[in-house]
Amino acid sequence: MNSKFLLYLFFATALLSTRLVAANETNQVPAPSPTPYLSAAEEAKKFVLPKGYRLELVVSDPIIREPVVAVFDGDGRMFVAEMRTYMQDIDGTNEHTNTGCVSLHWSSKRNGVYDKHTIFADNLLLPRMILPVADGLLINETDSNDIWLYRDTNGDGKADEKTLLYKGGKRGGNLEHQQSGLIWNLDNWLYMTVNDSRLRIKGTNVISEPIPASGGQWGLAHDDYGKPWFVNAGGEIGPLHFQQPIIYGRFTFADELAQNYREVWPLIGLADVQGGDIRFRPADKTLNHLTAACGDDIFRGDRLPKDLRGDLLFAEPVGRMIRRTKIDVKDGVTYLRNAYDNSEFIRSTDPNFRPVNLVTAPDGTLYIVDMYRGIIQEGNWVKEGSYLRKVVQQYQLDKNFGRGRIWRLVHDDFKPAPQPAMQTAKTSKLVSYLEHPNGWWRDTAQKLLVLHNDKTAVPALIKMARQNKNHLARIHAIWTLEGLDALEPSLLREKFHDEHPQVRIAAIRASETLYKRGETNLVADIQALADDSDSNVVIQTMMTANLLKWKNAKPFIEATVKKNPARGVQEIGA
Repeated sequence: MNSKFLLYLFFATALLSTRLVAANETNQVPAPSPTPYLSAAEEAKKFVLPKGYRLELVVSDPIIREPVVAVFDGDGRMFVAEMRTYMQDIDGTNEHTNTGCVSLHWSSKRNGVYDKHTIFADNLLLPRMILPVADGLLINETDSNDIWLYRDTNGDGKADEKTLLYKGGKRGGNLEHQQSGLIWNLDNWLYMTVNDSRLRIKGTNVISEPIPASGGQWGLAHDDYGKPWFVNAGGEIGPLHFQQPIIYGRFTFADELAQNYREVWPLIGLADVQGGDIRFRPADKTLNHLTAACGDDIFRGDRLPKDLRGDLLFAEPVGRMIRRTKIDVKDGVTYLRNAYDNSEFIRSTDPNFRPVNLVTAPDGTLYIVDMYRGIIQEGNWVKEGSYLRKVVQQYQLDKNFGRGRIWRLVHDDFKPAPQPAMQTAKTSKLVSYLEHPNGWWRDTAQKLLVLHNDKTAVPALIKMARQNKNHLARIHAIWTLEGLDALEPSLLREKFHDEHPQVRIAAIRASETLYKRGETNLVADIQALADDSDSNVVIQTMMTANLLKWKNAKPFIEATVKKNPARGVQEIGA
């Protein structure tokens, strides 16, 4: 072997070694950069909101840990579902163990300061759906469709009785893809996401009825008129199937979302997204579109600016932000747009801010459930070899867990309302709340009246449906009568001609219950409303005809479309 060859071999080996070192350095995770926790007071300084708005702390760790849902009973007590085993390390070790809970919080001085706290129900498997009812709390856990009623019979703030209310059976799949929501809707049905059914409580029984699958995932809300609103994260879609209440089918228009609606504008650029660089801007590494839309709410409170009421709000925890959506309805078509140009309603510069649920509260404000943690994605998306795992390790996001906060959105021009006292309120008082300016009060009063099944309310409800100047009160009166099995065809015929189109729509929808019981003599009255001046009323006649499968449903819909030029009528009826 000559010296020239040896010299060549030496330099070639050295060059290859250099290249291998460089390649390995490129593939290595950058030096760890911890993401520090902040106190609640420090975190509050990191929020960026429109002028006049601010976030106030309601309750925080260590009192709560890993909160995912907050709901309120008729006295304003707050129940919080806590997934205490969610992603306690990068692999989600021991995630499916029964150490979750539902905590209970209330104000002993009834001034909005939650100073009393208990664990209402313990030893739960990642509790995901909770709903207060007249005498307890409904709870659903992960990996199950069963719904249990938990009751506190001695008033100590802890459940001591547990009864199976609805047997849905076991279910599997990733916990991010299971049901959530469980709201009591205006129509007295219980809705949830994912599952293609709705439920109704009738005494001690629960009725299940199939409905179209919504495509929604985490979180569920409804508006003043009983339309459920769903958001989708898995498909990176955001709001979907919002043209009509989901019971009538899935309707989507090509231009229903404003151009670039799904583009988002966070303040933090960690690029901790699943899937890599297609989901963030190369320049600043901020999330570039909706990937984790969840926890939606149609704000219906009365203690924030009027222009916020009726807006669709939802969280984007990967972007550490909350989107505010304006809803416009024209010619029977619903359109959505971001309320801000190249910005968002609420943003944070704290990487641990992880909003996952929003809810209109009894005090007229908006409550925000903040898991306050480093990593938000479930372990299935942070596996060995994934892009996301490297970023999580780089910023040590997996080290931040076991905390949580709930915030109250307030405004300089308003003060939160007094705490309610509905659980033991007289029937007449509950009826009066059906005209309350806060949608939470109206919903809760209706729910309690229906669950109490107190027929002494019927005369007052009929009077309200006929005479109250508030169209929302008239709508709630109609549906409360429906829930009490006290709705008569004669009243509906009157309400078919109410001055407000949404009351006419409510009357048509409520008539569906009577039709299913054999009261078919209202069909002709509803068909006459196909000539209504409001296109939304016209569309409702078609929706009802198709849902109930009238004998002449198809020719009725075809004739309605032919004579009405409104876009919504044309496209939905096609």
